[in-house]
Amino acid sequence: MKKTLHLKFVLAYLVFGLLAFLAVSTVSSRMTYRYLIRKEADALYTEVNTLASQCSERYSGKDINMTMLRPQLNAMSSYLNAVIWIVDRQGTVTYDSSSPTEPSERTIEGFDPVDSSKNYRIGTYYGSFSDSMLSVSAPIVGKFNTYGYVIIHMPQAYILRSSNEILNIVYISFVIIFLLSLLILWVFRFAVYKPIQKITYAANEYATGNLKYNLDIRSKDELGYLAATLNYMSDELNNIGEYQKKFIANVSHDFRSPLTSIKGYIEAMLDGTIPPEMQEKYLNIVINETERLNKLTQNMLSLNALSSKGSYLDLVTFDINRVIKNTCATFEGTCQAKNITFELTFSSKTMMVYADMGKIQQVLYNLIDNAIKFSHHDSSIWIETYDKYEKVFVSVKDSGVGIPRDSLKKIWDRFYKTDSSRGKDKKGTGLGLSITKEIIQAHNENIDVISTEGVGTEFIFTLPKKPNS
Repeated sequence: MKKTLHLKFVLAYLVFGLLAFLAVSTVSSRMTYRYLIRKEADALYTEVNTLASQCSERYSGKDINMTMLRPQLNAMSSYLNAVIWIVDRQGTVTYDSSSPTEPSERTIEGFDPVDSSKNYRIGTYYGSFSDSMLSVSAPIVGKFNTYGYVIIHMPQAYILRSSNEILNIVYISFVIIFLLSLLILWVFRFAVYKPIQKITYAANEYATGNLKYNLDIRSKDELGYLAATLNYMSDELNNIGEYQKKFIANVSHDFRSPLTSIKGYIEAMLDGTIPPEMQEKYLNIVINETERLNKLTQNMLSLNALSSKGSYLDLVTFDINRVIKNTCATFEGTCQAKNITFELTFSSKTMMVYADMGKIQQVLYNLIDNAIKFSHHDSSIWIETYDKYEKVFVSVKDSGVGIPRDSLKKIWDRFYKTDSSRGKDKKGTGLGLSITKEIIQAHNENIDVISTEGVGTEFIFTLPKKPNS
């Protein structure tokens, strides 16, 4: 199939060349022949009128002997490579340059004086010649009468010979242009066909699972862009494959740990290893592990819904300040246990935004929950809102353990947990920040993080302001 494309292009090129040659040979030959006929007829018409005017002087009161014109007529005939006749009104040839030494008295059968008044005619001239001739005539007039005609006959073969000479130049030029245009085939082969071969080969490699294959096409045209796109696609697919492996491993690990605990405690209670008076303690542990599994499942379903294209957003106008206050209120018990206080700073009493209130509540819940987990006892969490450039900025800042610099870009990955957080986030799933980023991106907004290890962390995200009604 790869050769078929190249073969089709070559065949199309050859067919085009053949049709172009036929068009040139037919159209050009006709146009050239007609042009030469008109050109020669005009030239002969000028000459024949000159000769007719000289002959007309004999009938205008001047006594000019026709024998005196014979040398001039013979010279003109030789110069034009033509036959010159002088014919009277009855069609009798009184002078024939093909017999310059003897008077001609033969009569043209079927001669029509009216027909002789035409500019020119092509043929044997009433059967007078065996070959086709271009005949041009002019009347000899005197004293308001027509006494005869001067007729010049030029062989049509002479005109055809001139036409062929011109066409030979056209044919040679066409062949040269056709050969030079073979460069098109060379350009097609190396600029189009070869890259398409490489792209086809790369596509087959990707189809067989070799996503690490690199397509080496560095041109700056559309094929180069296509190659770069395919390389990017293969890299992304390869990353997705690696992510899926990592995802399955993380899911297996996060599910296996609580399931192992649940199974172990239940078996211990059944076989009597855990006495009845201690079973309530371990049943509470089982309930906590079950809640952890339920939370992990819910987070995975939420993340999958957000990752799908066209995720649904219930966009409404609401006061982000009120949502922040209500969300902070849900953490009252947790904050009392660690003696953590909230410091709320709002640039205005109300800050109206246009977003999905339920999902933004989830974003705030995740960020505040993380801030509480990683904050020290007897500390504060600062939450601030302000508007700028038709955007509302929301900041959640703590003075906790912070995030290591090499982990800042990874915190948005699913199931990722920093080494410093593993001891403090025993119930976490590693999906909270991934869900947070997916929600903000679904609103076509941005979220950033600023963190210094041992100092604290600040998350800042934007929301669109209430549209003007």
